[in-house]
Amino acid sequence: MASQIKTIGINGIEGYVVDVQVKVLGGPFTMNIVGLGDVAVKEARDRIESALVHMNMKFPRKKIIVNLAPSEIKKTGTSYDLPILIGLLLETKQLEPIDLNLKEVVFIGEVDLNGELNNSRGILPMVVEAKRRGFKRVVLPLNSLKEATMVKDIELLAFENIEAVIKWIEKSIYQTKMVVESSHQENRLKMNYSDVKGHEHMLKYVALAAAGNHNMLMIGPPGCGKSMISKRLPTILPPLSEDEALEVMAIHSVAGTLKHDMSKLTRPFRSPHYNTSPSAIIGGGSYAMPGEISLAHNGVLFLDEFPEFTRQTLESLRQPLEDKKVTISRVKQTNTFPANFILIAAMNPCPCGYLGSTKCSCTPFEIKKYRQRISGPIYDRIDIQKYLSPVNLFDTSVHSSKVTSEQMSMRVAKARAMQSERFKNERIRTNSQMDAAEIAK
Repeated sequence: MASQIKTIGINGIEGYVVDVQVKVLGGPFTMNIVGLGDVAVKEARDRIESALVHMNMKFPRKKIIVNLAPSEIKKTGTSYDLPILIGLLLETKQLEPIDLNLKEVVFIGEVDLNGELNNSRGILPMVVEAKRRGFKRVVLPLNSLKEATMVKDIELLAFENIEAVIKWIEKSIYQTKMVVESSHQENRLKMNYSDVKGHEHMLKYVALAAAGNHNMLMIGPPGCGKSMISKRLPTILPPLSEDEALEVMAIHSVAGTLKHDMSKLTRPFRSPHYNTSPSAIIGGGSYAMPGEISLAHNGVLFLDEFPEFTRQTLESLRQPLEDKKVTISRVKQTNTFPANFILIAAMNPCPCGYLGSTKCSCTPFEIKKYRQRISGPIYDRIDIQKYLSPVNLFDTSVHSSKVTSEQMSMRVAKARAMQSERFKNERIRTNSQMDAAEIAK
């Protein structure tokens, strides 16, 4: 009977249980990994062989078959190395568990050529799924522990190398690892709306966008403060709830952009360049990965020079802005990523940017053509559209705003609390998610 080890795979940002089955048969030496694994999965053979030789253990010179079930789902990444290696040791009787039920344990981790364990993408959603499916323990690399500890009420066993894993399985020897919490200074306070000059009237619309999760478009000449106002929006948004923080961190974990010192109080702020491809904005690739709109989930997506993005990129925002999620389909798999973000867009009033001044030489046709780069359906999905006039910073009558981010944050928090009470029996959180039936109530 083939040995069997449990691990967790990733589909989108959701985990699913994978049975790693290992069988050694007579015949010429080969190691076949079946179950729709990508190149990184199939390369596990060479990493495992080198690791076993380094530890003076036997790598069988026979026919080895590894099945990753369910076999019809694509498998990606290097996290299958550890369960395959443990399954091979069990199959060849080089590993004998004592008082340990391996059916209750999930193994996750990449193995290097010297038998050390390395981190893999998607550790957080893997541990979340392991907890949801009732597993008691998760064995993972030491450098994945900090990310995994975001999930509570499941035993996490972190190891530096294969030898330590074997000692734990055979002799129950394990030294508890401590997670060192890094000190955080909130970046929210480094930028403040009190820095804004000449546009104090705009701040009430910014607060409105933050309170109701509304999309906003600012139109104005270069240097009038569009980017300055946009980049300060996260300073007035309420802190992430525990569920929101886990969603954000799961997305960044799968994308490989999760910072281990990431503050749970910081909402994402993404500002891609207008030359960014549609796939990078929406998400994609041969094995679909989250794009900028998903990395901005529960935060802010700032698109500066809005009309300069390609028409294909702008039109691809239609469905995510409406549905708050994006579905990416490939021939053999379909992934859905969350994309509930506040879109803040900024653009010039004309190609040269100086409409209404003596500097502008744009014809009416050029202005019309420039503004038509953004389609009507995209305009319809932007609730707040405001024009910003230029500010003369040398004018002594222009002062900094008397309204601070702290004051605006309190107003936003009060408005969010009212919405939470209003929608406590609904599936929505903010005013921007209301449909016609809810508006009519």
